[in-house]
Amino acid sequence: MERDLEDATIVDLSTDRRFMITYDGALTLATIPLYCEGYETRGKGQHWLTFKLLPEIIGNEFSDLANYLDQYRTKRNISAYDRTGQISLAELDELLREVQQFRDRLLSWLHESHPGLI
Repeated sequence: MERDLEDATIVDLSTDRRFMITYDGALTLATIPLYCEGYETRGKGQHWLTFKLLPEIIGNEFSDLANYLDQYRTKRNISAYDRTGQISLAELDELLREVQQFRDRLLSWLHESHPGLI
């Protein structure tokens, strides 16, 4: 996850590639609380389910973030499977900031809820 967020800042990579790396970091972060609570998603729809379960696991204050990330899940699917060049640099920068803030919030949650895992 840290590597993803660091790699996403490499300006020599395409915006599409940086977006995919940032999205992967967000998905990794969202998966951590599920695993901590004994859940795992698999197969078709696992990204959607991971974001859907996030506020259920770590609190409703993460609902807006989960919805935000789910919107980027849809954009990720378009970029990965349909066509490239759909993500602007501004969108990438915004997503990267949100994911970095999510990392910080998640680490706080881990310290409170699962200090033995830090």
